[in-house]
Amino acid sequence: MDRRTFIGSLAGGLLASPLAAEAQQPGKVARIGYLASNLAASPHAPEAFRQGLRDLGYVEGRTIVIEYRDAEGKLERFPALAAELVALKVDVIVAGGGTPAALAAKQVTRTLPIVFAVVGDPVGSGLVTSLARPGGNLTGLSNVAAELVGKRLEQLRHAVPGVSRVAALWQPGNFPARTEEDMVKEAEVTARAMGVRLQFVEARGPEDFDRAFSDMIRARAGALTVLTSSMFFSERRRLADLVAKNRLPAVYPLREFVDAGGLMSYGADVADLFRRAATYVDKILKGAKPADLPVEQPTKFELVINLKTAKALGLTIPQSLLQRADQVIE
Repeated sequence: MDRRTFIGSLAGGLLASPLAAEAQQPGKVARIGYLASNLAASPHAPEAFRQGLRDLGYVEGRTIVIEYRDAEGKLERFPALAAELVALKVDVIVAGGGTPAALAAKQVTRTLPIVFAVVGDPVGSGLVTSLARPGGNLTGLSNVAAELVGKRLEQLRHAVPGVSRVAALWQPGNFPARTEEDMVKEAEVTARAMGVRLQFVEARGPEDFDRAFSDMIRARAGALTVLTSSMFFSERRRLADLVAKNRLPAVYPLREFVDAGGLMSYGADVADLFRRAATYVDKILKGAKPADLPVEQPTKFELVINLKTAKALGLTIPQSLLQRADQVIE
């Protein structure tokens, strides 16, 4: 599907429902601003949000209008796009582009309600005062927990049972210091428990990728875990190509990396988070204040495995791991 067709599908109507009358006052059409990092690259996220609205009885074009603003992978565009949504006087902004989108929206308005769907550390990033009581005009869902770093290492070890040295690619400064410390500690504790030596490799920007992979190969890493980073997400196709070139089995935090050719991913079910974001929008449109709506953490997780990539690497994924997978790409 090309981008024009996709955007056209976004503008399509939603199915009617008798619950629509309860969701909005008769005759009132709510306007929702949707700030995305790349609509064409992650179509399941906005569709899941729309499904959440459908489930709540909203009908696009009749009881709601969604104004999409797409950064098309260029995160520096977020402030201007957020300002456009504020100028349109939308009723609520959905920051669908992670922490950068939520921060950009917060910078341009301190009064308009903002709902984020995939933010790593809402408190440490300065988006909310606390998870229980956000305290400002933002609330939503977090998609990152430090323990997921350890869980990914465990899944990687199942896929590559004999691996003894694993590289961990990370972007320093991507998260607040406290979150980074928790993630590093979780990775180290898990690696020690598995008897695996862990090598942390920095990449502050795409220009560091070649050097980072040279360091991994020189240290004889047998596999790779990629930590969460907006920059890594934007560069996921290049990362997948470099991983394939260096023949490293790798685990990633999001399924989009696997769609781009990565071996496997384990993390929060992003579609579920976006469906749940619709419930926040619903409550706000009915009068609730973001300051009083607690930030929620992920409750559903997904394991995705790419068997085509496994075959290219000469790997045989254990049947026990395949049976636990939520999706297997063949």
